[in-house]
Amino acid sequence: MKKLPKTLIAITALALTVTSTLVYEQYVSSQKTTIILATTTSTYDSGLLDYLIPKFDAEYNADVHIIPVGTGQAIEIAERGDADLVLVHSRPLELEFINSTYGIHRVGVMYNDFIIIGPANDPAGIGDLTNATEAFRRIADEGAKGNAVFISRADKSGTNVLELSIWKNLGMTPSNKTQTWYLEAGAGMGSVLRMANEKEAYTLTDRATWLSFKNQLTNLKALVENDLILLNPYAIILVNPQKYPQRNYKGALTLAKWMISEEGQNLIANFTKENEALFKPIAHNFEKAHILGFPDQEKEIAWYEAQG
Repeated sequence: MKKLPKTLIAITALALTVTSTLVYEQYVSSQKTTIILATTTSTYDSGLLDYLIPKFDAEYNADVHIIPVGTGQAIEIAERGDADLVLVHSRPLELEFINSTYGIHRVGVMYNDFIIIGPANDPAGIGDLTNATEAFRRIADEGAKGNAVFISRADKSGTNVLELSIWKNLGMTPSNKTQTWYLEAGAGMGSVLRMANEKEAYTLTDRATWLSFKNQLTNLKALVENDLILLNPYAIILVNPQKYPQRNYKGALTLAKWMISEEGQNLIANFTKENEALFKPIAHNFEKAHILGFPDQEKEIAWYEAQG
């Protein structure tokens, strides 16, 4: 039996090596990177993430899994190491997350606002107000008389945190254990809106979710808006890879950078319902970001842009 020439053997071996390398590289490139995003129900219920994430997935060969819960729950999930990043809207909870060192590089992404909605006949008479605190006082007064009902999310969400802070400004800590007019739903925004519609009750909601649901809510209308305390900024925060090295930090960073990029910000600005923009981008509007509670916005944007 003739032996194959050494040159032919070498060429064959090289060809097999090259083929194997190409097949492996093709396999690796075909594998999608999974990113876990814990976020608020408002970004989900409004349809924003259904609009944004498929575009990111297609561009970066990614598979973003969304966990839509209240801000408090989203941060708790991240603190347990069960998410790669969060998109949330409660500054006090966000700062606690950063100060605990579980979260890093908080950056402003966008904002919308909250509104107080209620029954069309408005028994508390708040429809002429632009002061949310006074509106809550009137609702409490009429509730005590049996004429009004308020439904709280009671779920540690950003919406719930703001609501409780408004009651606190009035020296109140309402509870369904002590006030019959105050109902604690322990539910997301969409569920609370449906409950409010059924019971013809007042509640606090973000505008984006309201616009997404309002055609179904025939018993309700928007009553109080445009108070400064009702502005509602959203932040992205990465989970600290030193706490949870098994998390997909690289994927989280890629998604965060995309959200604050010109492309991501333009997509957010162009997301509308009934010809009304639901969210306004702020990543590069430093003056607005400062007003909304992001004093280090320039520094954080520079950090993100410097990452490879």
